[in-house]
Amino acid sequence: MSHPPYRVLIVEDHQVVAEGLAVLLNEHAELRVVALAASVGEVEHLADVERVDVVLCDFWLPDGTGAEAVAALRSHQPEVAVVFLSADQSDQVILTALEAGAAGYLVKSAGGADVAEAVRRAVDGEILVPARQLAKLLARRREHAQRSEEHARRLDSLTPREREILALMTEGLDNRDIARELSISYTTVRSHVRHLLSKMGARSKLEAVVRAAEWDTPSNAA
Repeated sequence: MSHPPYRVLIVEDHQVVAEGLAVLLNEHAELRVVALAASVGEVEHLADVERVDVVLCDFWLPDGTGAEAVAALRSHQPEVAVVFLSADQSDQVILTALEAGAAGYLVKSAGGADVAEAVRRAVDGEILVPARQLAKLLARRREHAQRSEEHARRLDSLTPREREILALMTEGLDNRDIARELSISYTTVRSHVRHLLSKMGARSKLEAVVRAAEWDTPSNAA
């Protein structure tokens, strides 16, 4: 498990914005910006030479998308946390970001303190998408999603404990809250979360919550 200061990579093609974010984040003792990248290509170059704990990433880049940049980084560093910071608030872009494993998605009008807090909390695996955005996405996904044998198979593969943890995740509890709620260790919760993410084919807790809602099973796992 990483310990502060958390190593941050900023992926942003506007130099002034990137440098401003670096100054902002470096004002927090628990965060340290170790690299800046302005394109998918630069992230690919950095991926195997610069270890990071969290990436703060714009979605639209000159040579691709932030989702592609994250995929390049995670091919070398699969545990890295991801927060997107973008001006684009469209459903499809946010869904693509979530499917890329984002812990959070902030708009560029967010305050500096909110950005720093999101980066810090992302390392702890917290879900950081604004409630309004998440509710809208869940409602639309639920409306259009259809059940399938694959969905049922994945859900049936969850153990009773994993189903309990998934239900608590849909209520917005983080790993430490879940540990307290179930009277088990934080390490045990992390292990269960890793297993249920694998079984559900999800790359983040947020994606697992979205899939659980899509499959209309956020709390019937008891």
